[in-house]
Amino acid sequence: MDKKLSNSLKYNIDYIKYIFSDCGDIVYRDFFAGCNMCLVYVDNIINNVAVEESILTNLMNRSDMRGEGDSFIEKSLLEVVSVKDVTKIYTFDDIVTAVLSGDTVILCDGANSAIQASTKGFPTRGVGTVQTEISVLGPKDAFNEAMAINIVLIRRRIKDSRLKLKRMKVGRKTKTDMALMYMEGIVNKEILKSIEKSIENVDIDGVYDSGYMEQLIEKNYKSPFPQIQITERPDKTASSLLSGRVALVVDNSPYVILLPAPLNEFFQSADDYYERWEIMSFIRFMRYIGAFIAVSLPGLFIALAVYNPSMLPVSLALKIAGSRQNVPFPTAAEILVMEIAFELLVEAGVRLPSPVSSTIGIAGGIIIGQAAVEAGIVSPVIIIVSALTAICTYIVPNTSFTAGIRIFKYIVIFLSSFFGLFGFWAGILILIIHLSSMESFGIPYLYPFCSSSENDYSDLKDSIFRLPLFMLKKRPVYAKRDNRVRQSGKEEK
Repeated sequence: MDKKLSNSLKYNIDYIKYIFSDCGDIVYRDFFAGCNMCLVYVDNIINNVAVEESILTNLMNRSDMRGEGDSFIEKSLLEVVSVKDVTKIYTFDDIVTAVLSGDTVILCDGANSAIQASTKGFPTRGVGTVQTEISVLGPKDAFNEAMAINIVLIRRRIKDSRLKLKRMKVGRKTKTDMALMYMEGIVNKEILKSIEKSIENVDIDGVYDSGYMEQLIEKNYKSPFPQIQITERPDKTASSLLSGRVALVVDNSPYVILLPAPLNEFFQSADDYYERWEIMSFIRFMRYIGAFIAVSLPGLFIALAVYNPSMLPVSLALKIAGSRQNVPFPTAAEILVMEIAFELLVEAGVRLPSPVSSTIGIAGGIIIGQAAVEAGIVSPVIIIVSALTAICTYIVPNTSFTAGIRIFKYIVIFLSSFFGLFGFWAGILILIIHLSSMESFGIPYLYPFCSSSENDYSDLKDSIFRLPLFMLKKRPVYAKRDNRVRQSGKEEK
């Protein structure tokens, strides 16, 4: 049970100092303002102006403030402390949480309570630009590490009182602030309860980023494919909230979690809705084709070139055979070497500074590839297959889903290496079965390609192809059933 504050200021301060022993950044400011008082806060994470002008100056210059104990606390709470958010607290645990959260605690001699004043002043960077979900025509602002700023960026786009926010803390040691946001009347209550329960069940020492929460609350942790979507775009988050999804804003993270997240959501980008539907439907279709090529092309090449060359046109089969005459390694080994080399180049490019990473990409992709062909280590056809696979891998506008494609590609390669065309189709079938067996907080992972009749087939209008905006009259299936109509107006002519 939480230990209560005493009436003795000396006892309270001594106990707080005991709790914060060897914490050199904790500041204790003793002063007199009608009675002996003390401020407790963490240096450098509070707003100094707020502490000096709204708390210290007000308390010390109010000559009419006389009294003691709880009566003085009540007067200070109601009349003197002029920060935006002040509350009364009664336990040492509340004091510890308040101080470490960037607030200032005001203690008074003779009072068994204290005042928690909101004086947060964490150092943060300003609103930056999008780095991973780049849009040509859309907004360029992106979330940053301050949860309060991220919430403002969302509310700036949805000026509606039905946008609700539930605050919570996760992590026994870090007590990371989180905000669960949803649209009342649009969100499906069952999905919301399921998400809340998953968050409440998280019991861990610390949560440092939204990536932690993504892994802790997703259901099928064995799958390489994400069932939770993260985004750095406020406009995408606002659009998702109006579609009935739930947003989880995690403090100290520049990414917001969107739930639920079926497969179709990972193939959508912001530009899909900012540009004309004809070209964006074509591009989205190409994303699906590219994802299939990324998973299947290396394995299919092995199956056809090694086990079933008779299925290839004669001229093509002869070209492939001629290009491999002086290569000492089997086709499967060539494919694996080139794919692993590509993975190493990607990892090196991510870890190195931007000017150096571009140099590494050029050196690895062109110089080493050309040298490998001339040395007879790999054939030119393998270079083409690996390069096309690499391009198709990153055509999907979501890095988490791309990781699943990269992993499953090797499963198809190994099955094709041992069983030929039968192994290739077995790998594709395993992928389809795996995706069909998954769900994201009650929504089938392959929706709307399965059970699309649940929402009168309207979700298919925004799947592989994106129809004109005036035809997208209904919200997706995860919205509340009796509030799925999002627009009315002109009909298709």
